Amino acid sequence: MIIDNLKNASLYVETNTRFKKAFEFLRSSNFEELAPGRYEIEGSDIYAMVQQYETRPLEDGAWEAHRKYIDIQFVYEGTEFMGYRNIEGMQITKEYDESADYLLLDGEGSFFRVTSGFFAIFFPEDVHMPAITDEAPSNMKKVVVKVKVD
Repeated sequence: MIIDNLKNASLYVETNTRFKKAFEFLRSSNFEELAPGRYEIEGSDIYAMVQQYETRPLEDGAWEAHRKYIDIQFVYEGTEFMGYRNIEGMQITKEYDESADYLLLDGEGSFFRVTSGFFAIFFPEDVHMPAITDEAPSNMKKVVVKVKVD
C-alpha cells in the first residue's frame, strides 16, 4: 500500500510497467468535466472509474481485495477515511468473484485520512475499505484507476 500526493507520482512509475500511463491520465484529465463512468486508458489493462458519492459510516463499510488489478484511488474532491490491512489474518466472507475481480473479507485494520490531491495504491495483498466518513459525511469525487497486475 502506498499513499502520497499526486505531485509525487513520478516516484512510483517504476513499480509497475503500466503506472506511467495511469498517472499521466490522473495528471492530465480535467475531472471537473468528466462525468461518473468508466474511461479506457489502455483497453482492459488500464482503465479509470470516475465516481461521485457520499462517504458512509464505518459500520456500512466492507473490506475488499482484488487479484487481477491494482487500485490507484485518487481523491479529486472531498475527504474520506480508507482502511488497510495485509490480507494475512483476514477471514474471507465472500469468495473471489473472478468476473468482478473482488473478494470480501472480515477483520481489523488501520484507517487513514485521504484528502483532495492524494492517492492510495492498493496491491492484491492489500485489503482495503474505501469511502468511509471522516468527521461528517463528505461529497466525494474520486477516480479509481484499475491497473492490471504484470
